[in-house]
Amino acid sequence: MQNRIEPPVLLSRLLLFVFAGTVVALFVLAMTIEKMFPLDRPEIFFLTSRAEQNALIQIAEMPPTDANTDIYLRAFITEYLRVRNDVVANTAYMRQKWGSDGLVAMWSSGTVYKEFKKTDLYNAIMNDIPDFEFECPMTVQSAGSFRKFKENEYTVSVSYYCKYSDGQTDKKNYTIRIGLDVNKNPTVPWQEKLDNPLGIKVSQYVIESNNGDPLDTGYRS
Repeated sequence: MQNRIEPPVLLSRLLLFVFAGTVVALFVLAMTIEKMFPLDRPEIFFLTSRAEQNALIQIAEMPPTDANTDIYLRAFITEYLRVRNDVVANTAYMRQKWGSDGLVAMWSSGTVYKEFKKTDLYNAIMNDIPDFEFECPMTVQSAGSFRKFKENEYTVSVSYYCKYSDGQTDKKNYTIRIGLDVNKNPTVPWQEKLDNPLGIKVSQYVIESNNGDPLDTGYRS
């Protein structure tokens, strides 16, 4: 009878066991969350699709090889050129993407963004000068229009024109040299991780064709 554990003692030991298990589980959970948040190792994937009736969409992981990095940088430059130069008939959207909290600022170095803010179309749209709607698309001419100038620096051939309700300007061709600041271990602000997971910045933007910035000359006839 003396070796029998009384119910209160048994209950206390059971509660102690449950408490210890809970502490261990919370510790493991905390360590897991600490490794996940904030994300300190970007995982890059390519999303590809074909413009057909039965659209095929594939998602493939991108191993960090030199060839894949080059593909990613070319894709980044293509998207940057469109975000920087495309004009659509939506002033609110344009001001959002071209503003200080927009994609152009996020993807540009301070110097490049400062020069961008000097262009004619930037000032026209941000100051609401146009009293008519117009659109200006930028097109990368072909996959072969990219030429790697040197490490993280490319020249790209593009075309640009603007269309209005009563017509459009002549299509103009430009050659643009873009240099990228690529850090292998970037510190990316949390709010930028979705739109710029590798923290790439355009550090150089030069019009090699010597016919002016498209945002200064592309909208003129």
